[in-house]
Amino acid sequence: MAWLVSDARVFASAEIAENRSDRRRGLLGRTHLEGALVIRPCRAVHTLGMKFPIDVAFVDADGVVMKTLQMSRHRIGLPVRHAQIVIEAQAGAFDRWGLRVGDVIEVRDQDH
Repeated sequence: MAWLVSDARVFASAEIAENRSDRRRGLLGRTHLEGALVIRPCRAVHTLGMKFPIDVAFVDADGVVMKTLQMSRHRIGLPVRHAQIVIEAQAGAFDRWGLRVGDVIEVRDQDH
């Protein structure tokens, strides 16, 4: 587990999907998500077979949020050039957190 942090703000707790199996599974089979899922490396996502819509943020190698969007269920997203990390959250979470394009995000281990 980790925290999503920007400046001094903690947005949410986060699960990390770094191995191929975890990245492929993503949020499939879940009915909701508390916090966020960080997928790395990643440039594109889909919501085929998902049970709920999601907010998606594409983040570059410097941690800058390049693009955000909300994806309905059963959609295929286009790759985002230069994205290194994708952050997924239940639809509406980014508005609640105040997450915006241009924010610098750090994925920080909860041990720190």
